[in-house]
Amino acid sequence: LAALRQFYRLGARYMTITHFKTTEWADSATDDPRHGGLNDFGRAVIGEMNRLGMLVDLSHVSPETMTDVLGLTKAPVVFTHSDARALADHPRNVSDDILRRLPANGGVVMVNFYIGHLSQPYRLWSAERAAEEARLNSLLTGQPKAREAQLTAWDAAHPAPTATVALVADHIEHVARVAGYDHLGIGADLDGIGIDEAPAGMNSVSAYPLLFAELIRRGWSDA
Repeated sequence: LAALRQFYRLGARYMTITHFKTTEWADSATDDPRHGGLNDFGRAVIGEMNRLGMLVDLSHVSPETMTDVLGLTKAPVVFTHSDARALADHPRNVSDDILRRLPANGGVVMVNFYIGHLSQPYRLWSAERAAEEARLNSLLTGQPKAREAQLTAWDAAHPAPTATVALVADHIEHVARVAGYDHLGIGADLDGIGIDEAPAGMNSVSAYPLLFAELIRRGWSDA
């Protein structure tokens, strides 16, 4: 907790509770759980963040960690770059149960542009590709050129599913429908994803007007 206070003094005003791995005190969405959410020290961390005035970021945490934090925090939370789990069943995304709790908390879900979190077909394709890569690594150990050639052939025969700005808008509309407009933001994660890992045309901030145009086309007003 002393380190947390030092970071606050240095200017840190939010902290993401986990990243890809479970920490000593909080479970990650993309690692095996060890605490069932937060442990006692994790609860102390949230309390100290509240006391300091440091935002709790729940992107990357497990559903159990989300639940524990929402039951504990005295301040609004933020999901800095997450999507709707109802549309893409990735553990990094936010379930409707959690979305329904945001109005009482005052928190915000900021929708990101990573296709692996937006698109369920892409997520399934990615798992199949990873399985093929593991199979080739096992069968062709010590033969990197052969592995590369066969994986290239697999890619040609199994093209990745594509996505458009409409899919981002779908997630935005879902969050708005379940949590409400006041609990919705945009956190594209453009500094965290590859240039080819966003829907077509959505890999830079220049794409934001395309998204707003899509929402306007769907009937969104300035208000």
